[in-house]
Amino acid sequence: MAYIGRGTESISNVEVLDNLTFNGSASYTLQKSSVNFVPSSANNLLISISGVVQQGNFSVSGSTITFDTTVSGSDTCDWILHYGTGLITTVADGAITEAKLGSNAVTTAKINNGAITSAKLDSGLALGKIGQVVGVSNAMSTTYITSTSSVAISGLSVTITPTSTSSKIYVHATFSYTQDGYNNGTLAFCQIYRGGSQIKGIVAGGDTQNGDYGHCVVLSAYDSPATTSAVTYNIHAQVQNSSSQFRPTGNSDTLTAWEILA
Repeated sequence: MAYIGRGTESISNVEVLDNLTFNGSASYTLQKSSVNFVPSSANNLLISISGVVQQGNFSVSGSTITFDTTVSGSDTCDWILHYGTGLITTVADGAITEAKLGSNAVTTAKINNGAITSAKLDSGLALGKIGQVVGVSNAMSTTYITSTSSVAISGLSVTITPTSTSSKIYVHATFSYTQDGYNNGTLAFCQIYRGGSQIKGIVAGGDTQNGDYGHCVVLSAYDSPATTSAVTYNIHAQVQNSSSQFRPTGNSDTLTAWEILA
């Protein structure tokens, strides 16, 4: 009678390996999803060849399986099952979902960076991991800027060294300033720079004649520096007309850089 019940591919400690293609040899390479697979032992394998279940008539060394005799190229491998030790040997890709995690189940002490890979998480949970965070706050200088060319705001600068060339850097800045000038409608511009290159710019606001208006700026950028060398991010500002003044207020300013691991 044919087997009736739960499919073997759904049993948590059973792994389904790639079928072998026989060519008249005795030795072949075991694989799972086209990647070489090392079984726990020969006794953990069950193989069907041309409808006949094989067990105990082969040995394994690493990912190589060697049968006691050559296998004809006309024979067909129906399936290969690897029975792991215990209930679960390897967590299936995508098996860890939000529903399977209890509230407050993961504590800080149990978190090891890199221990849970994105491949093991359900797509709804597979977010980039934060590798490091650097930042400054309340460090902005109150030196006035009257340049019509971009000038770094003193103090609003952070340096971060990515751990991988594939990492992304998320940069976020908040600060405030006032502007005074003598040209009605003169604008001020703020930008995020990486080194000497602008990666994000904004028209922050304008003044009125002899006006002194407060502005709050929020700037963010998602950057790909593609390096493992130290990179510096800072905030620049400039005015449309040199008779205008960009005046950093020097309070409640922040600049933060997050490394997002691939």
